[in-house]
Amino acid sequence: MTDDNAPVRFDTKIAVLLRDDLETWQRLNVTAFLVSGLGTQVPEVIGEPYADADDTPYLPMFRQPVLVFAGSKELLATAHTRAVGRGATTAVFTSDLFMTGHDKANRAAVRAVPRDALDLVGLAVYGPRNAVDKIVKGASMHP
Repeated sequence: MTDDNAPVRFDTKIAVLLRDDLETWQRLNVTAFLVSGLGTQVPEVIGEPYADADDTPYLPMFRQPVLVFAGSKELLATAHTRAVGRGATTAVFTSDLFMTGHDKANRAAVRAVPRDALDLVGLAVYGPRNAVDKIVKGASMHP
């Protein structure tokens, strides 16, 4: 017999690292954008659809927690280098994206800047738990 309420220890991790100087609305916006593509590239992170007792259907969500961290601009650059070097599934949000108004402009803004010159304000990574821990090493849990 299994205990459905027992904690699950996942062998993978979803982590978002935000620059620590962002306004509250920016932190929420950046987090939402960063994780939005994960399920399209890594479908196994998505659980089953939800339904309430009246059978009202709801969208599925991640099957595991998303851990949100904060760090300096320099730490984001370091984490980005680690993520790319490890081949982690990665999403980026640059400061330029606060000034664009749609997806095509967002992609053009990122495309216009070399990797090492990106002004990162957020980074999402997915991968084996130990690898993600090493990528975000030095960051603190978001307050």
